[in-house]
Amino acid sequence: MQFARRPPRLELHMISPRIAFLDVDGTLIDSGEVIADSTIEAVQTARANGHLVYLSTGRASVEIYPRIRDIGFDGAISAGGGFAEIGNELVIKRTMPEAAVERMVGFYEESGYDFYLQAFDELYPSPGVRNRFAKYLDDDSERKGETRTDLASVTDADEHPALKAFADVRPLSFTGIAKSVFLAGDLTAFDRVSAALSGDFHVITGTIPHMGKGSGEVTLGGVNKGSTLLRLLDKLGLDASSAIGIGDSNNDIEMLQVCGMGIAMGNATDAVKAHADEVTTSVLDDGVWNAFRRHGLI
Repeated sequence: MQFARRPPRLELHMISPRIAFLDVDGTLIDSGEVIADSTIEAVQTARANGHLVYLSTGRASVEIYPRIRDIGFDGAISAGGGFAEIGNELVIKRTMPEAAVERMVGFYEESGYDFYLQAFDELYPSPGVRNRFAKYLDDDSERKGETRTDLASVTDADEHPALKAFADVRPLSFTGIAKSVFLAGDLTAFDRVSAALSGDFHVITGTIPHMGKGSGEVTLGGVNKGSTLLRLLDKLGLDASSAIGIGDSNNDIEMLQVCGMGIAMGNATDAVKAHADEVTTSVLDDGVWNAFRRHGLI
């Protein structure tokens, strides 16, 4: 799946080009998969003005669905730093050794946790992930007083895209895996996973709202959005001082720390805000647009 081409450059007097890295969930898009019109305008105008705009997400590349890619980006960091693309070229791979994946999966299975593994262009879900995620979406809509129409069977064309992806349960692969996500009803899950996998792995609380310590994300030790962002900037010949990072979740902290300007969304966790240089407005309250405007990208 390809990113949209760069729009024609506008003939404007502008400051030196910048590079912006945008988280997806909670930054570009809300939990209901809604993207503010102002966010789309901000990204497209910034690129037309000669700036670079990259995604930086915990999603695997295959989870960056067309309606996101078609906004138009210059590339992406995906799987929480496991991979990076310049345009449509995969230029960075930071995957786990097979033995490490086997050890991690073994612990999940012994603990009875649902999980899925992220390769660059594949997801490997355990059998219970789809039902657990459907319940989460249903509960989330109840919290918001909404009625969702995308939680039906896998044959429903309007079904939530994550549920379609999780419906394809297949034998697990231990090759080319960069990240795992575990989902459990047990609120001690994060502490148990951290204790079992500490040393070799980087374990953070999950970015799925309201799941708290019942979920989490696991990459190889040292692999995160920030460290991969620095490698990507090196390939682009750019300095981190020119970079703007915008995010809302704990997997964004290292990104905000290494960028010249780290911006937390208004809906960000307190931990993220504590590591940010400034805070913009929330995801559906023109957060990205306001940040881009403040720093001269639009």
